[in-house]
Parts: sequence; C-alpha cells; structure tokens
Amino acid sequence: MQGKSKDKLGIGVIGCGNISMTYLRNAALFGGIELRACADISAEMAALRAKEYGIQALGVDALLADSEIDLVLNLTIPAAHFDISFSALSAGKHVFTEKPLATSATDGRRLVAEAARRGLLLGSAPDTFLGAAGRRARRLMDEGAIGRPVTGTAFMMGRGMEHWHPNPQFYYQPGGGPVFDMGPYYLTTLVNLLGPVARVMAMATRGQEERLITAEGPFKNTSFKVGTPTNVLSLLEFRSGATVTFGASWDIFRHSNHPIELHGTEGSLRLPDPDTFGGTVSLSERGADWKDFASEGELYGARNWPYVAPDRANYRMLGVADLVRSLRTGATPRASGNLALHVLDIMEAILRSGETKNSVAIAGDVVQPALLTEDEASSLLAQ
Repeated sequence: MQGKSKDKLGIGVIGCGNISMTYLRNAALFGGIELRACADISAEMAALRAKEYGIQALGVDALLADSEIDLVLNLTIPAAHFDISFSALSAGKHVFTEKPLATSATDGRRLVAEAARRGLLLGSAPDTFLGAAGRRARRLMDEGAIGRPVTGTAFMMGRGMEHWHPNPQFYYQPGGGPVFDMGPYYLTTLVNLLGPVARVMAMATRGQEERLITAEGPFKNTSFKVGTPTNVLSLLEFRSGATVTFGASWDIFRHSNHPIELHGTEGSLRLPDPDTFGGTVSLSERGADWKDFASEGELYGARNWPYVAPDRANYRMLGVADLVRSLRTGATPRASGNLALHVLDIMEAILRSGETKNSVAIAGDVVQPALLTEDEASSLLAQ
C-alpha cells in the first residue's frame, strides 16, 4: 500500500466497476490527491481494484468512517448516486460523483443543500468540458469569435446498447434513456459555453416498445420492454436569448449530424463529441472556410484511452483535481454540484415537456463556470 501524505487529500472510491479503472489510473497525473481506499458491493471487485492500484479495500461503511478519507469519489450506478453521496456528506466527506448527480432534481437539490449546510464541496461529472477541446471552444466564445450566439444544434444519436451490452435492460428504464445517460455531456458543454437554460420544449417517443438483445451473454436473443423515451427532440431557450435544438436518440442506424454546432452574429463554431476531452474544434468566421484547432498536442487532449490502443482523450479525474484546487483557493469548482443540478433540471424538464406537450420553465439557475485557463490547467498536474 502506498504511504499516506498529510499534504494530500485522501480519496476513497466507492464503486469499482469498469469506469473506476479510468479514474484510478488517471489519479497519478494530478497533484494534491492521494488514492487511499476503495469499496464496492462486491468485496471481490474491491479487492481486485485495491491490488491493482496499491490501496486498501474496505466495506462502504468502513470507508465512510475512515478519518484518512477526505473525499469520496462516487462511481456507483446512477440509482445509488444519491444514497452514497448523501451518506458521504453526512460523514463529513467532500464528494465528487459520476453523472448524473441524482436520478431526480429533488434528490439533487437535497445533495446541494446538504453540502452547503456542512460547508463541504460537491462536484459531479462530466468534467469533459475542461479538456483541451472544451477549453479551446470556451476561449473562442469568450473572445467573441462568433459574436452574439443566436442558435445551434446538438445531436447524440445511435442504436442504443443491446447490440454490445450483455445486460442492457436498465438503460431503457426511468432514470436511463439517451437523455439521462448521455445528455449530461452535451448539456453541460452547452451551459459552459452559453450559460444557463431558461425554458425547454420537447417531443419524446419510443422507437420500439420492445428491444431485442443481440449481444453475447445470458440474455442474447431475448426481448425486454422499454420504459422510457428513446427518441427525444427538444428546443432549449438560454437566458442569453440563444436557442439550441438538442436531439437524443437510440433509434438511429446512421446519421451525418455534427455533435455540436453554434452559430452567432459573426460566425459559427463546431465542436467534437463532448463525451471525450479532445478532438477538433472548427471556426468559420462570417462564412469563411472552416479553421481547425486540433487538440492532440494540448494539455488533456492527447489520446490516452483505451489503454491498449489509445484512439481518444480521456482524463476523467480532472474535475476532482479542480475541486481539490478549489479547497485550497476558495474558488468555486467548475464541475460543481450546482452545475450538475442545473443540468439535471434541464433533463427532467425535457422529459416532462415530452409528456405534457407544453413548454417547461427551468426553476433553478447557475453561474456559468469560470474558464479553466492554460496556466490553471497545468497547475493541476503532479509536479
């Protein structure tokens, strides 16, 4: 087991599934943090991760009671996010959770309120908008490269999970679907670039009432019922006045829509898949040819995942490092609980509008995160 440092924030990981490997591996990149323990509903899985990364395997209750753990990294399934995060806050720990913050905005508000009441920091994925591509896009927006934002599009489209996931049923039930599963990446990026959303209108359908599992595994060639919309088109009205179409669907074989495009009074901006930290950002000034800004040579933009044959940038843990920096400086974490709650409000409003056929106002508000400057991004690295 690694030696414990009093100068570093001790991190305990709860949830040792596949995503935990990326977080655990990336922890070594950043300064001011130290992995100390992990826990999982499966003791065997916790023991495996503990051995792989030289940390201690504990039960969940023991980890929450451990005085050496300052921050809980919650990597459990979405249905457990609220319970684990609330328990960690109640135990006096700072929290950073995988997305979504909770499966309901009501529970999300309880987490934000509890963190504030206890003077603790609460953060949430996604932190992908802090990667090289996201920072480039934000700098261009802040510099007025497209002028005043007017409109745009964001599309997350595909065929869903059942062709590759051996047990995909939970993705298609309330709390899942393309809006809750993938929406946080797109909506967080849009709020980071355009500020908070004021109102949404949406239409929601299910492409199929039943889905057939074709992935290898115990459920291959069996069907299950769909319990949540799988095809959603929405219109987002931002407080700035900009309007953006956001489409999320698992009923599409193939398409040619760009992940995100924003158009303003002086030009247009194209962004890569917001589920990754890198990629190419493109700018067209007043109708000129696209000027590409590649990110592979920039910080948090290089290809480092999958581990065996990297083809994309994945720096999950960046948001944790920024939160830890906030503890030292008093600044607001960029991937904050408040930002995640606003995104959760938007997602709930999209589905509610799809049911009622009425526009839905977003009751909450959030301050647009501060730009992560290049000097600040570099300062997060281990020295």
